[in-house]
Amino acid sequence: MSAIDLNDKIPNNVGLAGDRKLQRALERWQPQFIEWWKQMGPVAHQDDDVYLRTAVSVGKDGWANFDYVKMPDYRWGIFLADPEPDRRVGFGDRKGEPVWSDVPGEFRSDLRRLIVVQGDTEPASVEQQRHLCSTAPSLYDMRNLFQINVEEGRHLWAMVYLLHAYFGRDGRDEADMLLERHSGDADNPRILGAFNEPTPDWLSFFMFTYFTDRDGKFQLASLAESGFDPLARTCQFMLKEEAHHMFVGAGGIGRVVQRTVELMQAHDTTDVAPYGGINIDTLQRYLNLHYSVSLDLFGAETSTNAANYFAAGLKGRFQESRRDDDHQLRDAEVETPEVADGRIATRTVAALSALNLGLRSDYTDDCQKGVDRWNRILAPVGLELTLPHVGFHRAVGAFGGSSITPDGRLVSADEWQASRDRWLPSDGDRAHVTSLMVPVTEPGKMASWVAPPATGIATKPVEFEYVRA
Repeated sequence: MSAIDLNDKIPNNVGLAGDRKLQRALERWQPQFIEWWKQMGPVAHQDDDVYLRTAVSVGKDGWANFDYVKMPDYRWGIFLADPEPDRRVGFGDRKGEPVWSDVPGEFRSDLRRLIVVQGDTEPASVEQQRHLCSTAPSLYDMRNLFQINVEEGRHLWAMVYLLHAYFGRDGRDEADMLLERHSGDADNPRILGAFNEPTPDWLSFFMFTYFTDRDGKFQLASLAESGFDPLARTCQFMLKEEAHHMFVGAGGIGRVVQRTVELMQAHDTTDVAPYGGINIDTLQRYLNLHYSVSLDLFGAETSTNAANYFAAGLKGRFQESRRDDDHQLRDAEVETPEVADGRIATRTVAALSALNLGLRSDYTDDCQKGVDRWNRILAPVGLELTLPHVGFHRAVGAFGGSSITPDGRLVSADEWQASRDRWLPSDGDRAHVTSLMVPVTEPGKMASWVAPPATGIATKPVEFEYVRA
């Protein structure tokens, strides 16, 4: 099942040639996708050769092969991880039952909604990032941007395949709408708020790929537990590609921190802005913004929908099989935060209703690992970055609309607004970061505000010509 026919019009390992009706439907959708890519994808370098990875199989040695390719010619396709023999639903009321190879009728609407929301995020990030190639700090970074973009396009294909293959006319209509909504469009925006925010500069891009793509990791990992086996296997393969996106964010921020430390030490100052660097307090404000916006993607702490998805076997928890409980949570309880009587408190709720809280907590723990790595770079200059309180700058859930400081104090709205520019990127921060966004296109050279990576891509040196006109 793992072999991929790259010669097919749509590369796939799902036996598409054996289902002519489905193949024709997807081949009709394909030109719409290419047109969307040309209109809403990267604004430049579409005709350049880019050193990209693609899959020739889903096995260990085949999922990442590298070569030059022009982005419109990239081999977007449909790749599912190999099936697991005798796989069973691992959680919820249907725990222990065989997984489903088709959509149970009673879950049709819920599964379609889960797939559509996930699918909508994939082209959204491409649209958010389409202008960044014009200000790339190096060819290495430009190539990483394009790799992320084409893989987000492939993730869109993954969800579109499921919609076409398993949801009939409704699915085909939803697939068309994934190309009709656009990030930030006033009349037809993307479904989730974070995917309508602009990504105007490379510092925002690194923060987005670290924090917002990390939300994608946790959502995909939860869907990879699904009792609907085609969805689970699709997400298992997507997670392989998603890891690179987070690597770009983690490494990018780390390189910015490294360069800032170098400039601080060279000029004996904490203010490196005059020397073409980004100050740590500016980095902290960008971190505060992107972390808090990404937390909202997990939804409210308590959710009937999440409980129903879990009970039905549609969406599990992160690393469900590794959890030491009954995987059904019928009698379990947890503490969830609330804002009541002018203070931040907690209340006891059924664990089944607080699955979003659990997933968000796992996400926070994962985010902290990167912060710890950046702080090791900062240790010689005695500074550090921190994750703000989970209630800071929130629009969704128990903290939504509350005025909470990064250190977790509940304050008045006026006090919060008065301090906003200390906690979130100010106009001055954005103007300075924008001033640094000068493209660097000579192989091996880097912009002034970011250190070079320790290694290149796929054993290539940093000075390799990753994008070739």
